[in-house]
Amino acid sequence: MSSDTKAKHIPGGIGELLIIALPMMASSACETVMTFTDRLFLSRLGSAQMNAAMGGGLMCFMMMTFFMGLIGYCAALVAQYFGSGQKKNCAVVVTQALILAVAAYPVILLLSPLVRYWFRVSGIAPEQLGPQMLYFNILIYASIVGLLRNALGGFFSGIGKTRVVMVSSLTAMAVNVAATYVLIFGNCGFPAMGIRGAAYGTIVGGVSGLLIMVAAYFGGREHNDYGVRDSFRFDPDIMKRLFKFGYPAGMEFFLNYTAFSAMVMLFYTCGQDVATAATVTLNWDMVAFVPLIGIEIAVTSLVGRYMGARQPDMAHHAAMSGIKIGSIYSTAMLIMFTMFPASLVNVFRPDTDSMVFAKAMPLTLFMVRTVAVYVLVEAVVIAFTGALRGAGDTLWAMRTSVVLHWVLVGILYVMLKTMRLPAGAAWVAMIVWYMVFSLLFFMRYRAGKWRDIRVIDDVDGSLAATCEGFHRSSDL
Repeated sequence: MSSDTKAKHIPGGIGELLIIALPMMASSACETVMTFTDRLFLSRLGSAQMNAAMGGGLMCFMMMTFFMGLIGYCAALVAQYFGSGQKKNCAVVVTQALILAVAAYPVILLLSPLVRYWFRVSGIAPEQLGPQMLYFNILIYASIVGLLRNALGGFFSGIGKTRVVMVSSLTAMAVNVAATYVLIFGNCGFPAMGIRGAAYGTIVGGVSGLLIMVAAYFGGREHNDYGVRDSFRFDPDIMKRLFKFGYPAGMEFFLNYTAFSAMVMLFYTCGQDVATAATVTLNWDMVAFVPLIGIEIAVTSLVGRYMGARQPDMAHHAAMSGIKIGSIYSTAMLIMFTMFPASLVNVFRPDTDSMVFAKAMPLTLFMVRTVAVYVLVEAVVIAFTGALRGAGDTLWAMRTSVVLHWVLVGILYVMLKTMRLPAGAAWVAMIVWYMVFSLLFFMRYRAGKWRDIRVIDDVDGSLAATCEGFHRSSDL
């Protein structure tokens, strides 16, 4: 066997990480295609429709973020039990996550009027406000689908069988793209439903992906190997662990995404041309960034597995592999954004002449070029974030990330609303601020405190969940 082949199988190495990351990157790319095509199809009807789908979709997802982060931590917890050899507990973790998903749904519906109120007072242009409200009102009632997919996806990510997640996402994408094309424009004998059709198509796609995961969870080998049949019970100890280490991730996800949504809304209140520039740029940013989430999930899974097996050096190796893969991918995105910005922007040009789109063109080109730097920085952040979460260092990550996001909201508010600076200047400030993010997460990881966190007990119960001691990694 050649040295290159052996290198691919080094514990925590690039080869091992790619086995998990590539299906998750493909899965994340599928989720990106779903939202991207919705906005692309709607752009043919006008910039206001496209912007409405962006704003309504962001706020719908924001309502789910706390529970998505809390439930999503089951991936790291499953990975730790898997790494420690306690396979039966993996399915019990998923049961607790499913309980949380069902309990979260009515809470999301009860809080949704707050979003409708925010839409009405935010100063969004009337031609965008109506469709945005409609899109949100339809999607919010299907939020349970995303929560259940998140819980089941955490199981397959945690045990490293990410192909199931990929197949689920591929199915959801194919159904979504076909359904939205038919329903938005009124093809195949269906009436043209516009943005309402985009929302219904998204729901149909999500349900299709969920059914794939349900079939794999209950019908595959996992049903016997992990004791799925016997796992349907409330386990106070595992639920406590899921809350203890998952709620910081959930709070971080919710508060950060709320902050991000507030940033987008600030740009939206600067006029339809700025709103169009922000929507087009963030659509391409999503194309570049979302696949990096697959790398973060892979790093979280491997770090959790090796920390569960009490092998922090292998966990560190996995984190470094994540940085290498992410940097290579982000460099390719940087080249695309800097060399072909006009071609990327014109993808969203309406079918009819639009003064709004023409006015937004110079700002959009500038924002697309500069967003490449942000994606490159995020490649480093996601690797360290995934490592810290996989090890259980979620509280620090939550506090730091939330403070930085909301300080940025304040900076953008002052620049755009008080000082009345150009939107381009605020965009640059946002990118520079994310560079501060990457530095702080690197410093936290470099300190090495994550090496001493204990999320689960050993098989003999000798280790409690503690966070004691302080080590400095000499590997960086």
